[in-house]
Amino acid sequence: MEAQDAPSGRRRGRARGRVGVALVMVLCGVLFATTSRLAAGGSIRDESSDVAGVLADRGRTIEELTEDNADKRAEIEELRGQGAGAATAERTAEVEDAVGLSEVSGPGLRITLTDAPSSALGAIPGTEPDDLVVHQQDLESFINALWAGGAEAMMLQDQRVVNGSAFRCAGNTLLLEGRVYSPPFVITVIGPVEEMTEALDSSQNVQLYREWVDHVGLGEKVETLQDTTLPAYVGPLAVDAAVSR
Repeated sequence: MEAQDAPSGRRRGRARGRVGVALVMVLCGVLFATTSRLAAGGSIRDESSDVAGVLADRGRTIEELTEDNADKRAEIEELRGQGAGAATAERTAEVEDAVGLSEVSGPGLRITLTDAPSSALGAIPGTEPDDLVVHQQDLESFINALWAGGAEAMMLQDQRVVNGSAFRCAGNTLLLEGRVYSPPFVITVIGPVEEMTEALDSSQNVQLYREWVDHVGLGEKVETLQDTTLPAYVGPLAVDAAVSR
């Protein structure tokens, strides 16, 4: 096979009632304040630390936050069931929909990203193992483009994600809300199909990934879904800032 020039740009992976209303709102605030974002950006794919130890530590933290999260939500549900009133229930439902705490259905897209075949190492001169895997930055590129294209709800693998969700890549695995996933990586999204497709096509980072699809055989499959249902988000919630009005 003739030598192929690597796509321009970066090498892949080298360098991302009134009383009832008040009580419900207070508990929602506690729920937000007592949980924290899983990651603040950046991949641990290239770190030299003990990956197994990192995953174990994060798993314990996620377990503690999940238990606290479940307790707070149980208290909220208890208050809702104590006759707080229709207005409270309606307002709470609106908040849940906005945050992503309710199930949602509609048309959308399903995108599947896969690693390249290992045979590319010997067939394409200059190719390294790191060039053949789906990186955190690749997932972020697709996810960011979909949000920009008007995505209304999104799921990564089998978990609902929201704007504040974060994940990590370790080796060729994905760590999301304390669970570890291996490729293929699947993004399912509900929203305006045409606009989201155009956003993918216009994203420079998505186009860079597609260059490597052509170069080493990374996988990308985009499917249009006439109707799909995404579950409610059940992970920890985080707030970057609170503003008094």
